[in-house]
Amino acid sequence: MPPRKKHKGAPPVCATDHIGTLPDHMLHHLLSFLPAQAAVRTCVLTRRWRDLWRSATGLRIVGLDDDEMPVQAQDLRKFVDYLLVLRERTDLDTVEIRFDTFLEEDIPYVNLWVRSAVMCKVRVLTLHVCGDIEYLCLDDLRLVSQHVRTLDLQGVALHNTFLDFARCPALEDLKMVNCLINANKISSRSLKHLSITDCRSDLDCRICVSAPGLISLELDAFDGSTPFLQNMALLETAFVYIGKDCHDVCLNYESGVFCGANDTTCKNCVPISDDCNSGCVLLGGISSAKHLKLTSAIGKVLPLEKLVFTSSS
Repeated sequence: MPPRKKHKGAPPVCATDHIGTLPDHMLHHLLSFLPAQAAVRTCVLTRRWRDLWRSATGLRIVGLDDDEMPVQAQDLRKFVDYLLVLRERTDLDTVEIRFDTFLEEDIPYVNLWVRSAVMCKVRVLTLHVCGDIEYLCLDDLRLVSQHVRTLDLQGVALHNTFLDFARCPALEDLKMVNCLINANKISSRSLKHLSITDCRSDLDCRICVSAPGLISLELDAFDGSTPFLQNMALLETAFVYIGKDCHDVCLNYESGVFCGANDTTCKNCVPISDDCNSGCVLLGGISSAKHLKLTSAIGKVLPLEKLVFTSSS
């Protein structure tokens, strides 16, 4: 029996060739998922790839190992400075800036990166400082953008002017994790989703949250006095977790008797300060939510009716 003829298989096709046949706008989108360093390195693939990275629709300013190894801000500075100068002045859909540690001299550079992203009409802006040592202070300047839709912040210090989003009419989603919020007010008429997790405030007064269009709220383990939430008539879901670092405690709790029993009161349960008078309801703005979950890590927070429902003056 004659030996069976071997059929020649189709020649292997390089995956790069397949990708290289895509139109430029799709390649610009694909490059936005790579760390910026890797996106720039694609310029050596072929002549066609030489300048594609300049018009990527997103920038991921992260370590080249992409979260596998900690990265310091100073390790990114020289590369990002050249990147911002050499890329085309095209609009950006997303910008992600992520690092672990920083020096004081890095702070102006990071603020410049944020402002450059806003100038490129970024829609989704993420800034994560993942170290646990200190907060990176963002410039207390008004954020002005007709395009920012999502703002995701972690490990930064925020002040009054930055958190006034009157000049950001497209902002719908604001997320803050492990941030220092030293501001009297967080305000936005366009905001629909607000998440504040493991944040703190060093101010004596309460933070006022004014977001009348809010649909969902998450207030998780706030360190300090519970923010005062103004009326949110459109709110559908709200989750509030009162952690162990909440300052709203009944001062008579240690005696075993809450205020109201035997005509006892304390200054927390019957507040007299300007930011929280006797008619104030700390979480009254969420009382109309369709789905509300309110939990506490300890038993010594103020009575529920003092936090949520209408209090008597």
